Amino acid sequence: MGIVSAYRMRLRRKLWLTRARLKAGQLSPVANRTGAIRGGDLLAFTTLRDERLRLPYFLDYYRRLGIDHFLMVDNGSTDGTTDYLAAQPDVSLWRTEHSYRGSAYGVDWLNGLARRHGARHWCLTVDVDEFLVYPFCDTRPLRALTDWLDASQLRVFGAMLLDMYPKGPLAAQPYAEGQDPFEIAQWFDAGNYVAEKNPLYDNLWIQGGVRAREFFADRPRRAPALNKTPLVKWARGYAYVSSTHALLPRGLNRTYEEAGGEKASGVLLHAKFLDTFGARAEEEAARGEHYRAAEEYRAYAGVLGDGLDEGRDLWCRWSERYVNWRQLEILGLISKGNWA
Repeated sequence: MGIVSAYRMRLRRKLWLTRARLKAGQLSPVANRTGAIRGGDLLAFTTLRDERLRLPYFLDYYRRLGIDHFLMVDNGSTDGTTDYLAAQPDVSLWRTEHSYRGSAYGVDWLNGLARRHGARHWCLTVDVDEFLVYPFCDTRPLRALTDWLDASQLRVFGAMLLDMYPKGPLAAQPYAEGQDPFEIAQWFDAGNYVAEKNPLYDNLWIQGGVRAREFFADRPRRAPALNKTPLVKWARGYAYVSSTHALLPRGLNRTYEEAGGEKASGVLLHAKFLDTFGARAEEEAARGEHYRAAEEYRAYAGVLGDGLDEGRDLWCRWSERYVNWRQLEILGLISKGNWA
């Protein structure tokens, strides 16, 4: 990268850090327990809205992996999310009624919280429908992974978003509070993915899976990005710039190996496609608060239409039933790298 490009990247990073500081005033503390955070704690950061149904399993999943403290922003929930999270002893909660789109889709809020509370901690930034799977996750807690990353002098861990879905109509298997969503959404697309290097941020731009197949078949270049860098050893000068798809400084985005071999990586199992998806898709399409004026949600609503709860089946004969992380390694979707 040339001197001019490096200077522009520094300016871009300063802009995102300034945005985070300015938007901090939009957050009102509901339950600030950050004083309980200890050195070395593993932290999780999340922005959410009306996710009360999903929260018990989400919190339980990450507690079992080893997350010590959750820092969460509630963007105007009306379904009991706020009260539920405020009662959790390992959750610090802020609330805002400000625009999700105006905060760069929550990025400004979470960058600000990470800057104030995440420095020198391993920080996991995920949505409430994203569940990290990494090599040996069935026998090794998240701290084993972060200890190895520290020992290997690695600051980031990449994970591809893997869309999961049920076999049969979405509405045929109602999701119950506290249930493992992958008892329902057991299937995924195993191989229809494309990746290219993004010259601006040096990240790999990955697209494909069921969303490209079902909702963006006629315009695959507009399909949602699946590349994520959710786990970062945070420093005060870091900033996400596009969800968890890209970071600055841009060297943090090189979660892949360019000189042969593979870097360790995982997936985020994505439990978007449950029976609740239809109502959410129509709501978000109307609100227009998501990326590109909610183009993605308009695509969902356009394909599913009024018959959304009637019988849409995302399964196809090439779908693969999820078993475990070793299966994903065999398929080339995750890698142990040199972590033995």
